[in-house]
Order: sequence, then C-alpha cells, then structure tokens
Amino acid sequence: MQQLWDFVSARKQQLLTDSFLHVSAVVQSVVIATIVAVAIGILVYRSPAGSAIATALASTILTIPSFALLGLLIPILGLGVAPTVTALVLYALLPIIRNTILGLASVDPAITDAARGVGMSRTTVLSRIEIPLAWPSILTGMRVSTQMLMGILAIAAYAKGPGLGNLIFSGLSRVGSPTAIPQALTGTVLIVILALVLDGILAVIGRLTTSRGIRD
Repeated sequence: MQQLWDFVSARKQQLLTDSFLHVSAVVQSVVIATIVAVAIGILVYRSPAGSAIATALASTILTIPSFALLGLLIPILGLGVAPTVTALVLYALLPIIRNTILGLASVDPAITDAARGVGMSRTTVLSRIEIPLAWPSILTGMRVSTQMLMGILAIAAYAKGPGLGNLIFSGLSRVGSPTAIPQALTGTVLIVILALVLDGILAVIGRLTTSRGIRD
C-alpha cells in the first residue's frame, strides 16, 4: 500500500493529465455516437426490418475484439487519437441505437396523432414530442455506452491512444519491478472511479432534462 501511495504522490500531474484525456476521449466518442445513433434510430424505428438491420449491424461491430478492430483501423488512420475515437464510436453505437428505437417506438400513437391533429408537422412532432418522450431511454443507452467505453479505452494504448491505458500497459510490461503493480493498479482503480463519476453525472443530467411527468 505504501508503494502505491508513493507512486500516486510522485505522479500526480501525469495521473491528472491521463485521467482528463481518458474522460475527454470517452465523452467525445459518446457524443459523436449519440448523434449518429439517434439519427439512425429516427430513420429506421418505424420499419421493423430497418430496425432489425441497424441493430444487427451495430451488434456485429460489438463482437469484433478491441485489438482486432484497432489493428484494422491503424493501417487506415495511423496511430493515436483517430483510430481510438473511431473504434470507441463504433462500439458505442449499439446501446444507443437500440434504446433510441425502443424509446421512439414506445411513444403512444394517440399522442402523436393528437399533435398532428392540431397542425404540427412531422418534424415538429418528432422534435417536440417523440424525442423528449424517448430521451430517458436514449440517455440509458448513453450511460451503458459510457461505462463500456471507459474500459475499452484502456486497450487503446495498443494504438498509442490517450488515457489511462498507457499506465496499465506500462505497468504490465514491467512485471517484477517495484513500480509495476502500483502503475497497473492505479490505472485500473482510476478508470473505475471515473466511470462511476461519469455515470453519476449522466444520472443528474437525466433528472435535470427529463420532465417530472415522464420521470415519474
């Protein structure tokens, strides 16, 4: 335990920087994935076949091992941030697409029919009624994707990606040295803590952006 504390004390600045880069990469990836996934969900949720195809394609991506996907992206995008963010966005799509389709499909048709009856356009109904009602479901998908990406990003150290994965890989490569276990353990614990913090933040955002009637 003393070795762990000594390591953290000596590397505070590096740990803060790596933690920030880790969270930043995950947040950016989830935002991009949400934009893409919600757009796909809007396009296909009225079509059972379209919904099944979109979900199946996103599921297929998720079955590709992280190392394999990064290995496929590195020759195209090089090392660093580009292949890392691309892989994270691809992995984040499935939970958000699935929950977007589920949320939009579960909106009561009577509500949308009433809105159309008072003269609202299809776009207005979507933006002012359907998406707000589906938002809790979409946010749940975002929370699942965020937790998943926090762990996957550690593997991105293989592609020289940002974040705490570099600390873990560095520690594992030095097994037997005094700093090996403190390095790997510190990186792992920080990822878990940051994942819980992000989930808490998203939960608060959900409460602040969801109307009381929908939440209750």
